[in-house]
Parts: sequence; structure tokens; C-alpha cells
Amino acid sequence: MAGAAVVALAGVVFLTRPARGSTHPQPRSGITAAKVLPDFAIPQNAGALEAYAAARRSAATLDGVYCHCDCSKHSGHRSLLTCFESEHAAYCDICMGEANLASDLAARGRSLTEIRAAIDRQFGS
Repeated sequence: MAGAAVVALAGVVFLTRPARGSTHPQPRSGITAAKVLPDFAIPQNAGALEAYAAARRSAATLDGVYCHCDCSKHSGHRSLLTCFESEHAAYCDICMGEANLASDLAARGRSLTEIRAAIDRQFGS
């Protein structure tokens, strides 16, 4: 019985870890979408308005998600939410895809752990 619990726990850890070299940030309490660009400031690229709207709806969730475009390394971003505080996400299919997926899963009641795992499966390397 204890062996099965260890195997199950190892599976959860493996399935919810981000891609190699990435770590999901801890979401900050009280985070809002106040810094997400307003519609008038978003470049008119395909899917950008929808992705920024998703970021506004799920800001607290996105603050706890690693962005697999690796912007934390090349642009100093803290989390996926940071991508939407500038024009960066409007030019990045990864940012937009992650935000849409995270917002959709959050709206369906998925936990942050489940959302992270889904994003890692779809966008991780």
C-alpha cells in the first residue's frame, strides 16, 4: 500500500513539473490585471485581443505559470502574466496559446497544478 502511494506521488510530481530548465513561479497574493495592456494599446495581430482578454480574466492564475517562450530568460519576465503587461505577448504565439489555455481551464474549475501540467504538456519541451 505504501509503495503504491510513493509511485502515485512520483507520478504527480513528474506530470506537473515544467519543462527542463523552467520553474513555475509562485503566484502573488492580491495580484490583479491592472498592468495588462488595455485593448487600445494592443497590436492588432491575429488572436492578440482575445489572448489579452484571457489574461485579464485569469491574471492571478497566469501569475503562477511559467511562460515556455523563455521570456524569463531573455526579457526578465516573472511569469506568463508579465508577457501581457507589454506588447510582448501580441507577437508570441506561445504566450497567447498559454494564456488562452490557462484561462479556459481556470473557467472550468481546474486547479493551478492541473493548469500548469496542461501547459507543460502542450508547450513544454
